[in-house]
Amino acid sequence: MTEGLQPFLSDAVAVLRAPTQVWSRADGEIGAGAIDGVFHGDTRFVRATRVRYGTDAATHAPEWISRSAGSASDVRFEALLRRLDDRTPDPKIRLTRRRVVVDGRMIEEFTLVSHLEEEVGLVLEVAVTPDATPMQEVKSGARPAAAVERTLAGDAVELTAGAASMRLRAPGGEVTASGDDLVLTWHVTCPPRAAATVSWHVDLDDPSLVVRGTARQVDWALQARGGDPRLNRWLRQALDDLDALRLTLPGSPDEFFAAGAPWFFTLFGRDSLWAARLFLSVDPGMAASTLRVLGRLQGSTADPATAEEPGKIAHELRAGTLTMPGEGISLPPLYYGTVDATPLWVTLLSEAHEAGMPEADVRDLLPAMHDALDWILASANADGFLDYVDETGHGLSNQGWKDSGDSIQWRDGTLADGPIALSEVQGYAYEAVVRAADLLDALDEEGSGRLRTWAAELRTRFRERFWVTTPEGRYPAIALDRDGRAVDTLTSNAGHLLGTGILDPEEERAVADLLTGTSMTSGFGLRTMSTDAGGYWPLSYHGGSVWAHDTAIVARGMARAGLVDHARVLVDGMLNAAEAFAYRVPELHAGDAASDVSVPAPYPAACRPQAWSAAAAVVCHEIVTLNR
Repeated sequence: MTEGLQPFLSDAVAVLRAPTQVWSRADGEIGAGAIDGVFHGDTRFVRATRVRYGTDAATHAPEWISRSAGSASDVRFEALLRRLDDRTPDPKIRLTRRRVVVDGRMIEEFTLVSHLEEEVGLVLEVAVTPDATPMQEVKSGARPAAAVERTLAGDAVELTAGAASMRLRAPGGEVTASGDDLVLTWHVTCPPRAAATVSWHVDLDDPSLVVRGTARQVDWALQARGGDPRLNRWLRQALDDLDALRLTLPGSPDEFFAAGAPWFFTLFGRDSLWAARLFLSVDPGMAASTLRVLGRLQGSTADPATAEEPGKIAHELRAGTLTMPGEGISLPPLYYGTVDATPLWVTLLSEAHEAGMPEADVRDLLPAMHDALDWILASANADGFLDYVDETGHGLSNQGWKDSGDSIQWRDGTLADGPIALSEVQGYAYEAVVRAADLLDALDEEGSGRLRTWAAELRTRFRERFWVTTPEGRYPAIALDRDGRAVDTLTSNAGHLLGTGILDPEEERAVADLLTGTSMTSGFGLRTMSTDAGGYWPLSYHGGSVWAHDTAIVARGMARAGLVDHARVLVDGMLNAAEAFAYRVPELHAGDAASDVSVPAPYPAACRPQAWSAAAAVVCHEIVTLNR
């Protein structure tokens, strides 16, 4: 482990049921990686585990040979115990470690299976290192000493750290203390050609949590008929991961998708909305419940400290202040620093209505929609465009989906100065206002006329101000800077305009042609930035990497614009990436070209699974099945 650096995730195994998750090495052992641990909410409760076995004392490590996942919440690790075996070539003693995660609990079962003719007796020992490290300190790579109080009682132990607590129990075994560790010990006897099982579990509680798990069972299923067999494998993994990423708020049954593991087991306005939107054809109910959750948190007052404004949809919900060491960022527990969540909320409400959301439920949200529309129309700056700027000095400097500090660059690689008006946000606003007008007409409500007038004027302004011409061609700039200049880098942002209606058909085809060219399409998906840009780097978070959800949004827009062949180019790349990552597609990966590498390099700190990356599989299914 490297202290002080953000943990790598790409080589770790995650087992999860939000808001609980366990990260380990490929052999199931916890502790060798900086991310390793048993987490519940924003706290790591167990930092390490070590399994040993022997006849008189647990002195040998099992030899781990395989891993298989029954689901996102249920994984098995297989080992051999050759120190107890006979002298023949075939191994005859196996140890299966099954790890199951549910909301607030982790269970591990150890099953000894013997093919020997004689009885096998052994001591099985699991050393457990308790912890109480906050998630944000884990993310920063810090290794603080967490104060944990413990009370042992036979096969159980109670551990507390402030208000958070953990109860560990090892039925049939003994729990003793050894320094910082708890040692769980079982004396196991396995009859000839038989099996014997022992288990331990931890129950986790953190009353400060602002999110809860859900016990509702879902039966999501999609089957791609014909075509690429990789799509079905990706769909199965994606639906399973999305099931495990569901959360609720306390006191409410309404579900939403947590943004992703491990860092973002909470509500994110933009992420949860996009995941629900990409997932709409599978379960419109997730869209409806996500809309209600965010509607209840909609801004009602002006507060620069939290970026709240009347009608604005929230960005992020946490139990406490989120501090990012070394980045100068400190976000309040409920933070509204997002420029795009509000128009995305309006658009999703319209789409959910079209997908069958009950009219009464839609009408219940009309007041929130009107407040959101008032925010959109009032937030357009003197130029008539939606923009953003962090007024606190410690919030997010960029507040679109590319929210890293260096994401808005000129073609020569220099950073643009804010306030920033992103191109795709104008497309989102245009689509939201037009769709809201259509929804009002469909419900025989008044107010659609002024909305269509505003949208038409925005469309005209956009065409006049955002288009640039560079050696790469003519396309919409990523943004306007504080002086109203069009920031001229070719990026994937332009693709988010497709299908919104803000471009005409010829403009949509021109954008699609550029985005499926070699400077933007890697063969594993769509790059966030052109390889011809001065700031391009394949492992830049937003400046050359590939994000599955970004690619899926653009492919979806191409299909909506009638450019299905272009969309399928991006789908083919996403399937290549899905195969490379064993169908659990990460948050992002490197933008290296498929002509240069056989698999994309992982972005080592990328979340996995990520809700909108998983939901991208649904978009691929929709595009593959078009006209079939």
